[in-house]
Amino acid sequence: MTVPQQILCISFSDIEADSRVLRQLALLAEAGEVTTLSYGNRPPGSTTHLEIDSALPSLPQTLSGVLRLGLRRHASVELAAPAVKQALALVRGRTFDLIVANEARALPLAHAIAGGTGTPVWGDMHEWAPEERAHVLPWRLLVKPYMWAICAKYLPRTTAVTAVNASIATLYSEQFGIDTEVVRNAGPYRDLEPSEPVAGKIRLVHSGAAIPGRNLEGTIEAFRALDDRFSLDLYLVKARDGGRYWQQLKELAAGDRRITFHDAVAPDELPATLNKYDVGVFSLPPRTTNHRLMLPNKFFDFVQARLALVFSPSPETARLMHQYDLGAVTEDFSTESLSRTLAALTAEEVERYKANVHRAAQALSSAEDEAVTRGLLTRLLG
Repeated sequence: MTVPQQILCISFSDIEADSRVLRQLALLAEAGEVTTLSYGNRPPGSTTHLEIDSALPSLPQTLSGVLRLGLRRHASVELAAPAVKQALALVRGRTFDLIVANEARALPLAHAIAGGTGTPVWGDMHEWAPEERAHVLPWRLLVKPYMWAICAKYLPRTTAVTAVNASIATLYSEQFGIDTEVVRNAGPYRDLEPSEPVAGKIRLVHSGAAIPGRNLEGTIEAFRALDDRFSLDLYLVKARDGGRYWQQLKELAAGDRRITFHDAVAPDELPATLNKYDVGVFSLPPRTTNHRLMLPNKFFDFVQARLALVFSPSPETARLMHQYDLGAVTEDFSTESLSRTLAALTAEEVERYKANVHRAAQALSSAEDEAVTRGLLTRLLG
């Protein structure tokens, strides 16, 4: 009897709400038995789940840890964060045939678990790690140099590296001298039809995380300048701040009955849930490299939901929107530009865009990305 390959998947995220990692897990489960090491409950595809206490930070936050970050003593903090210490204890005595590190902060842990055994490590960097939260001053001063240091140290030792789009993959290749493959945030093809229009109404929707820096205030402010043809529904995942930012957004929208806040929806259910709307909206000023080069989950969720799109002019999203004529790209990243673009939409344009999205849904599904991942797993597991 063949013994299944043993795969460890590390993610310092609430894994049940992490669309990219959930898609990854489905493919890992095809290749072997998967042990997940993350925050949150056991996700689909996981044979064994090792849960990290969600109260434990994955980066150093003690006075000593912050001081060492400030002094650039990066090697001394690689395994010092409370979540990393617990993760090491949870996997002690286990061996694996492949270790998957989701995002740069998981690289030191993955390589520590691999040790000198020759176990391959796949680093799925997602976005550009050195500027993950560079719009936050303490992060930029303390964590950005650390992220750069661990990328420089560990990526050349990592067997395979992936990123969310070609622009970010090129950055990793140029800066760290490595081959980087592209696995987009696209989801599986959904057999849906564009929703029927409602006379005199354009139903806007946004889904994603309620995290500061995502410009959700700008979306709400842009919407409030629109006329009564429009409604805005928000499906937001509360952050690990106890929902404080989500509540601030709700207070900002208070008094406008056209704005509705909904409970978060499981990633796999999003396209079907969003299908009843007309236009998916997202505008994100390019305050960091990741913002500038974004190609987020929600872009692909909106496509599979058969929504027209209104996005800010980030090059990766704008290129696909122009290629397939999926919707309207704003002139710039301002609230006023978003409001003007939305106000100019006609019912006929929305229906045309939805029809174009429907035609493009197969090309913009995850089939291409799944092929990349399966090829990578074949190489790594032999």
